[in-house]
Amino acid sequence: MGMTIAEKIIAKAAGVETVKAGDIHTVTLDRIMTNDGTTHLTIDMFHNDLKHPKIADNKKAVFVIDHNVPADNPKTASSHKKMRDFARTHNIDFWEGKGVCHQIMMEHYVSPGELIFGADSHTCTYGALGAFGTGVGCTDLLYALVTGTSWVLVPETIRFHLIGELKEGVYPRDLMLTIIGEIGANGANYQVMEFTGEGASNLSINDRIVLCNLAVEAGAKTAIFEPDEKALAYLKEHGGRKPKAMLKSDEDAHYIKEYTFDLSKIEPVIARPDFVDDVVPAKEIEHIKIDEAFVGSCNNGRIDELRVSAKLLKGRKVAEHVRFLIAPASNSVYIQAMKEGLIDIFMEAGAMVVNSNCSVCWGGCQGVIGDNEVLISTGTRNFKGRAGSPSSKVYLASAETVTASAIAGRIITADQLTYFK
Repeated sequence: MGMTIAEKIIAKAAGVETVKAGDIHTVTLDRIMTNDGTTHLTIDMFHNDLKHPKIADNKKAVFVIDHNVPADNPKTASSHKKMRDFARTHNIDFWEGKGVCHQIMMEHYVSPGELIFGADSHTCTYGALGAFGTGVGCTDLLYALVTGTSWVLVPETIRFHLIGELKEGVYPRDLMLTIIGEIGANGANYQVMEFTGEGASNLSINDRIVLCNLAVEAGAKTAIFEPDEKALAYLKEHGGRKPKAMLKSDEDAHYIKEYTFDLSKIEPVIARPDFVDDVVPAKEIEHIKIDEAFVGSCNNGRIDELRVSAKLLKGRKVAEHVRFLIAPASNSVYIQAMKEGLIDIFMEAGAMVVNSNCSVCWGGCQGVIGDNEVLISTGTRNFKGRAGSPSSKVYLASAETVTASAIAGRIITADQLTYFK
């Protein structure tokens, strides 16, 4: 029997010819990423719990401060300093205030065929380039740092066959929320979501990032696309790095389940509080008043989304009672947005453009919402208390729907903006 892309990556990392779902293998990791969410805990264990602490390969490690940046209190500042000092001592690549960790990784490190561990659940993002990225806890991250290896229980793979193309006004965000709504928040538990077909090929790398990034919200171990010419072009555009391996699934590879989604039938949708899989057509809830809107995060903060937002905002104003925050996913995205005049449009419309960081999606340092307030967001999650008060509500939608809602002051789709100038 043949192997899937994910199985082939694990086999290469384990130094074996074949693997199958359910096997456990020791693997050599290509990259190890960690951010300020938990790195301070890993560093404490490194110093306090190891008899002979060492870093196996500092060239594989990447430290990113992106969750609470700039530091919002003395405790955060102390954690950040711990990261800076450790990275400097061990000569580890260190990024602070330059973007969300997954965007940094995609722009500068990830290559097709790699096996990457990250101390963040959305490390599955890297499948957009045909890499196997998965999130781990700080203890597993420590083991990976000091040995360069880890263990992997080979996951089963679900095939998502995509056909057709998305209609105008419908985005990859709508597609992935629709998929999660159909299969459920536990629909891919510890499994790989592999996207195939003409519809998958039609998607840009930025589009693929959106799908892979949200896979963990369906419980997935990771998500992956077959790397193609678009992946190679992305590598060339971002520093010219080379792929480790351009892999594709064998024709006789085994899939535990298979789904087919026609992209032309996808409509704008919204995930209602407090569950990512409570997904409904956006037009069903257009009456709900909002207090805050957010465009950004590792899922929807790239130049594509900022262009969509700026197109709607040009010549219009954000509703008076709405706070609209926009956070470019990285400084390179921010600079591109400035070159295109998008930042001017945002500011003139009354939006607040903040530094490149997790921002409102993290809910810890910017745009925190108060009691009973309503947020519509392009962030990754809408759990109770995710963005502030436990009594607040978070709706998830595309950048277009979020921006239209910021203008109207209530949840609305862009085609309903005729009367808002």
